[in-house]
Amino acid sequence: MGEQVRSMVILISGTGSNMQAIARACVEQGWSARVAAVISNRAEAAGLRLAAEMGIATEVVEPRPGAGREAYDQELARRIDRHAPDAVVLAGFMRVLGEAFVGRYQGRLINVHPSLLPAFPGLHTHRRALEAGVKWHGATVHLVSAQVDAGPIVDQAVVAVQDDDTEASLAARVLQQEHRIYAPAVRALLEGRLRLQGRRVRTLATARDAA
Repeated sequence: MGEQVRSMVILISGTGSNMQAIARACVEQGWSARVAAVISNRAEAAGLRLAAEMGIATEVVEPRPGAGREAYDQELARRIDRHAPDAVVLAGFMRVLGEAFVGRYQGRLINVHPSLLPAFPGLHTHRRALEAGVKWHGATVHLVSAQVDAGPIVDQAVVAVQDDDTEASLAARVLQQEHRIYAPAVRALLEGRLRLQGRRVRTLATARDAA
C-alpha cells in the first residue's frame, strides 16, 4: 500500500498569495498531500481565480445579512467537513472564528500572522510596528486558539525595520517571509510532526532531514 495522501482546506479572503505558495510547495516538493478546496468569505477574492487556475476546487461562503457569527461558522464548518481535511489552513482569512469552530478543528487549524507574536495581534500590524518604533518585525505561524492570534507558536521569521520603511515596504518584506515559513509548517502539521508541550511547539524532522 502506498503512503496515505492527506488533505487540507485553505481559507482566504484576498489575493491568496500564501495559498498559492502552499499549493505550489505541495506539488513541487512532492508532499503526500493535496489541497482539497479553497474557500473564501468574499466572492471577489482574487485568490479564488488563482486556485481555479491551479485546478483546485473553490467555494464561497459569504455572511448572510442579519446572521450572526455562530450561523456563519456552522455553515463554513459544514462546507469544510465535506472535504474531511486533515488540516484547515487560514491564509489571509479576515474573519474572527468563534470558540466552537476553533474547538471543532483543534490541533488541525493553523494560521500565519504578520507580526512577531505576541506583539501586535489583530489588524494593522505594520502601521503599529512603525508607530511603536520597533527595530525588528516579522511573521508568525501559530496553531489557532479561541483567543485571537494567541495560539502556540510553530515558527517565526524576523525582518529588520529600515529607517525609510513605509507600511507597504515593510508589509512586502514580511509577506516574503510568510511565504518562506508557512508552507513547511503546514507540511509538518499534515505529516503529524508537530508536538505540543505546554505552550511550546516542537517540530520533528522528516526522515529525509534526519538522514
